[in-house]
Amino acid sequence: MPADMNAAGDVFGGWVMAQMDLAAGIRGAERAGGRVVTAAVETLAFRRPVHVGDTLCVYTRVEHVGRTSIRIRAEAWARRYLRPVREKVTEGVFVMVHLDAAGRPAAVGAAPPPIAP
Repeated sequence: MPADMNAAGDVFGGWVMAQMDLAAGIRGAERAGGRVVTAAVETLAFRRPVHVGDTLCVYTRVEHVGRTSIRIRAEAWARRYLRPVREKVTEGVFVMVHLDAAGRPAAVGAAPPPIAP
């Protein structure tokens, strides 16, 4: 939306990063089976601009599961407005930490069964 763009007409990188963080949080919570928080963003590379009107698609993949943390690779792709073009615009690695009910780091359990289509 126009409120999320800079003077050049591109979407703010911070908005794109927030969408990627949300996607990594969803994947992390599914893998941990509970609440997770973002502990770090190891890498984040902006490859191409996102324009107002583009559809942003974010894809995630669990790369590593530690005792309390989960390392997740996220890629953002832009489906260009009214054009049959998709381009990778941003990629990064997010580290999510599983928390218990008291907000302390908690062990990540065994992998849950796959979600049926």
